[in-house]
Amino acid sequence: MIKNVIKILFLFSFMLSCTVVNAQRKRSTNKAKHVVHVKKEKKKGPKSQGGGERGNESSSGEQTTVVKLSNDTPRLGSVTVFASFKPSLRSAAKINFTASAPEMDTNRFTLNYNIPAQNLIFSYQPVPIKPLALTSDSEFTWQNHQYIKAGFGNFTTPYFETGLAFGHPSNALYTIFGKFVSSKGSIPFQEYTKANLKLSGAFAGITNHELLASITYNLCNQNKYGVNPKSGYAFSKDSLAQNFNLIEADISLHSKTENSYGVTYHPQIKASYFFDNNNANEINAIIKAPITKNISDATSFNLGLNADISSYTAKQFKIANNIFSIAPSIKIKARDYAINLGVQPTWDNSVFAFLPNIFGEYKLTDETLILTGGWLGYFQKNNYKNLAALNPFIEQPSLFQNTKISEIFAGLKGSVEKHFTYNAQLSFLKFTNQVLFVNDSASQKSQTFNILYEPVLNAFRISGEVGYTEKEKFSAIAALKYTQFTSQQLYPKAYGYIPLEITGTLKYKLMKDIFLKSDLFFMSGSDYRVQTIQTAKTGAAFDLNIGAEYKVLSKLNVYLDFNNLFNNQYQRWNQYNVLGFNIVGGVVYSFH
Repeated sequence: MIKNVIKILFLFSFMLSCTVVNAQRKRSTNKAKHVVHVKKEKKKGPKSQGGGERGNESSSGEQTTVVKLSNDTPRLGSVTVFASFKPSLRSAAKINFTASAPEMDTNRFTLNYNIPAQNLIFSYQPVPIKPLALTSDSEFTWQNHQYIKAGFGNFTTPYFETGLAFGHPSNALYTIFGKFVSSKGSIPFQEYTKANLKLSGAFAGITNHELLASITYNLCNQNKYGVNPKSGYAFSKDSLAQNFNLIEADISLHSKTENSYGVTYHPQIKASYFFDNNNANEINAIIKAPITKNISDATSFNLGLNADISSYTAKQFKIANNIFSIAPSIKIKARDYAINLGVQPTWDNSVFAFLPNIFGEYKLTDETLILTGGWLGYFQKNNYKNLAALNPFIEQPSLFQNTKISEIFAGLKGSVEKHFTYNAQLSFLKFTNQVLFVNDSASQKSQTFNILYEPVLNAFRISGEVGYTEKEKFSAIAALKYTQFTSQQLYPKAYGYIPLEITGTLKYKLMKDIFLKSDLFFMSGSDYRVQTIQTAKTGAAFDLNIGAEYKVLSKLNVYLDFNNLFNNQYQRWNQYNVLGFNIVGGVVYSFH
């Protein structure tokens, strides 16, 4: 109701105001109006005007505006103005576009900030992501290379080598490797022949297992050419011949993954038959059965069962030489360290020995600096096969004693960035029944080495190795081993052993089709015993080899090797000079 009243009052007031406005408009139109004429004139002097005219007095030169009022009735709603007009522009100030630099403020203010210490503790520490190399589930090294390498050099040196591979990694793999080399030096009876043939296979047909097998034949023929020219004896080639042959078979079964009990195993059996040209032979068998049980991700239990059996037969005697051992251990592995805690009870020809098996490593700064250390005990098997491989000029043994070694060591190893690796170690060693090699005291047999056994021999050893690798273009490795024999019980010197050895290897891909290589050997002199039971020492040895290989065709390379570049006539064993400067060249043909 109130809203309607308000609306009516509003309409009534609006209509009233419109009526008043219309009445005023009608009243104004009925009035007479005057026209105003405005005109500007220049006056030369003062003058008064009258009679309805009004003028403004001004000085000479001034403009005067004259307004005339007319009684004539003009057109309604119009005004006429007469005036003289002269347009002009207002003077403007010129803008200065070159601004002056402000004055430099040289005042310095000292600002003090009070920032409280922020002690933040995060419960989670992120671990940097580092790619790891894929662990191969096979212990069989297979390269799909098929090649033949053949060459010839001075000292009547034929050289032949071949490598063939067949099969597929998912099923079965087969490899054949063969090598033959012989030389004849300038010294009477200084000649040797070495041959090697190995057939290997890997079979993956068994579920979660891999079967590895190999058969090897080795031939090593040489003469005892280090005769004493003052002996006055005339030797024949047959009387100085020293020929060794080895037939060896190896078979092992490797579990690729854990079984349902978390156990992995790798049993291995290796059997060999070793014989010479003087009616001596030896049968060897090595049986290993390592078992690993994973207790957790960081802890595992290892158990090793080992047997090393030898049966040696010569003209007048037969010797059995056996070693049996059990090696239980616990291995703990974490992000920054790994520890192996174990023992190795061993029976050496029925003589019991309790050996330690403790070692570990700790990462000081990731992979850059790793601290290693441990205490190990182990036996070195001294059978006919191993001793002849160390010194091919020995007499047929009549006694075998295995060497027990106790080693306490500490070292550092690591890698810097992607290319540089190093390993350094200090060891304290104790040898029990260490093998020594001495020349026979008889003048006509001085070229033959007899075997002695040192009951106790103590030594410390410093060893190190550094390596640098840049993909497949460049690689270099250098190694050093220094052994200082500090004390011995029975004999004055460690006859036949080299205190200092330095070796180096370099490979460099000079261009796309040119490959270079080099090998360096340095050995200090070794102690030996003369016929008067006195001690002497051989001279130091330095040997440098270099070689080059050039790719002529896609499957054909030519090579050239220079051995003993400086023609050093050094002796590794007393009375046995090595070959001098030797050059061998040939071709390499690849089938793939």
